[in-house]
Order: sequence, then C-alpha cells, then structure tokens
Amino acid sequence: MEKIVAACGLVCSGCFAYKATLKDNNALRIKTAEFWSTIYGAEIKPDDINCNGCLMEGVKFNHCLECEVRLCCVDKGYENCAHCPDYSCEKLDNLLANIPEGRLILDEIKATL
Repeated sequence: MEKIVAACGLVCSGCFAYKATLKDNNALRIKTAEFWSTIYGAEIKPDDINCNGCLMEGVKFNHCLECEVRLCCVDKGYENCAHCPDYSCEKLDNLLANIPEGRLILDEIKATL
C-alpha cells in the first residue's frame, strides 16, 4: 500500500478509519470506535469510522472535515504542510503540539524537498 501522508504529517494509510473504509471492514470500525471513544473521551460510533484520507476526495473522519490545517493545505494545493513555504506556521504548530509524530514525518519530507 502506498504511504499517504496527511496535511499534518499523520499517515492516513496507517489510520484505522482509512483502513476500515478501504476494506469496508465493519469489525474494524467497531473496534476503532470503542478504542477512540476511550482514549479521546468522546462518543465515537462505528458509523463515524470512515475516511478516504485527508487530502483525497470523499468521506472524512469527523474532525478532519473541520481541521483548519487540512483546509489550508487543500486551499493552497499542497501535498502536505511540508511543501508549504510557510512551514511551519502557528496553525500547524498548535496542532502538532498534540501529535509530535506528525512533526517528525513532515520534517523528514521537508528535508527531501
């Protein structure tokens, strides 16, 4: 499977919502909804576990629809934030404070550009 990197550096192709959508796997949707509900302290239903990837056409996971970083990246037409000349901006920095693994991936990509 091709590695798909979201605007923020998370790997869409490694995400449970992406995998469940790709394989139309309801068991994975149920398991993911239970796990994410526990770790995020929110009620997430199996029907919420659908996503075609951050920058791809189609359905998105709940937060991804409203993510300012994703919307900015799509608006500017970049593959992900590492391709932006303003990398790393305050909007991205605020998000990456909660997902440091995204910064590592984006820094790796930025170094190859």
